[in-house]
Amino acid sequence: MKDEFANENPKKDLGFILSLCALVLFSIMGIGIDADEFLQKKDLNIPEWYFYMIFFVDFLMILGIVLIFYYRKIGIFIFPVAVLMHYLMHNYYLSTFLYTDVTNLFLYITVGLLAFIPKWQFFK
Repeated sequence: MKDEFANENPKKDLGFILSLCALVLFSIMGIGIDADEFLQKKDLNIPEWYFYMIFFVDFLMILGIVLIFYYRKIGIFIFPVAVLMHYLMHNYYLSTFLYTDVTNLFLYITVGLLAFIPKWQFFK
């Protein structure tokens, strides 16, 4: 594998930045859904503790993206786990299927990893 990506440099190229921007976009859309639910919590009868958990998971998603930007390996693992937790929490507690989370995972696995794997040698 080291021979295949020997010509890579640590500079963040356009594909790397665009894939992170796509992940940020769909993460912000998920956070927007959570904020909308928070504003309607009385009408939807959602318990208060749920929002502490879901906003913490939202924070982990954004933290994962920031860590990926700064070439930290832990970000590669935090981000998909946080998105999956976000999806499962919405599905289990609110019985809602979030296409933003599914799209976010799809983008991460397809486009994101195509941009991140060649830079893996620069991750700490």
